[in-house]
Amino acid sequence: MPDRSASATLGPKEPRTERGRRTLRAILDAAAAEFGERGFHDTGITHITQRAGVALGTFYTYFDSKEEVFRALVRDLSTQVRDRVGPQLLKSDRYFEAERTGRQAFFEFVTEHKEIYRIIDEAEFVDPEDYRRHYSSNADHIRTRLEAAIARGEVRDCDAEVTAWALMGMNVFLGLRFGVWTKDRSPEQLAAAVDSLISDGLRP
Repeated sequence: MPDRSASATLGPKEPRTERGRRTLRAILDAAAAEFGERGFHDTGITHITQRAGVALGTFYTYFDSKEEVFRALVRDLSTQVRDRVGPQLLKSDRYFEAERTGRQAFFEFVTEHKEIYRIIDEAEFVDPEDYRRHYSSNADHIRTRLEAAIARGEVRDCDAEVTAWALMGMNVFLGLRFGVWTKDRSPEQLAAAVDSLISDGLRP
């Protein structure tokens, strides 16, 4: 499993000890839970520190404000998604098989971390730059894999940019519907349904 001890990048405040990395991880996990439950505006720094079990002064060792921890959290969640999905994509050199296992890993992640939806949605207003970077970066990764598959002849020629954003949008909303709202499909079932749609289309 990937090391989640210090996914966020804090620049000069980056922890240099294992204890510091554990403390940072506790703060980020507490922030994710609080922002996910209360939303950005109703969450206070004291809510985060109390849930993390750290002193207020410890929080300011790593972050200067609520906005700063929120920005770090958005980047951290993006990293966590990549760390969960990336290794699954490498398990096969065949495009559709790799994408299916990667998509299943994404659905599993959002089922376990449903707070990601509220946090990323609020990032559009709290931190528009990281909000855009989150989706643009994911779409770029999808497009790169798609272009490679087109070059290998595994996928028909298409507008890779448009297709990448369409695939990402499908993943995002399926994760919301079946991973957060009502979990009446398993991640494996979702991945299989999307694989069928992509491979076979809708025409009879």
